[in-house]
Amino acid sequence: MVTTSFVPPVIPKVAPGGGGGTGPAGRARGPLPIPALAAGYPRASDTAYALSAVDKSGRVADRSIVRVLCWMPGTRLDIREKAGTIVARPAADAVHFIDDRGHLHLPLAVRRWCGLTPGDRVLLAAIRASGVLVAHPLAVLDRLLADVHAAVEGGEAS
Repeated sequence: MVTTSFVPPVIPKVAPGGGGGTGPAGRARGPLPIPALAAGYPRASDTAYALSAVDKSGRVADRSIVRVLCWMPGTRLDIREKAGTIVARPAADAVHFIDDRGHLHLPLAVRRWCGLTPGDRVLLAAIRASGVLVAHPLAVLDRLLADVHAAVEGGEAS
């Protein structure tokens, strides 16, 4: 015959995290401190962003950013490098264009000037007001954000 013995439950006098009560050595406990949250920053523009990979032929995988700018297949684009970023804007006499599937292709010369290799990612910024697309290679973002990252790593408030 099997006998079962039960172990009585251990129930604390005050539930953990119940607030108030006493702490070690009988000292009264106050509420735990709550960190202040940083104030929200409203958007200053209607720029749309996407992060996308660039393949070996220069095709940008993300098509949503092209749709934001209302660029249809066949839209001709002037694509240039400027300060390490890639700038694309509609131009009737341009040789580059949005392909039949709605993809943007970055020319080889521009990719080389910006140090992009297959598989690299770019931050795409569609500036709706001017109809311009800017592609920021991650190396450019590293430079732009270096001070912010240094401040955060050092624990400085922004």
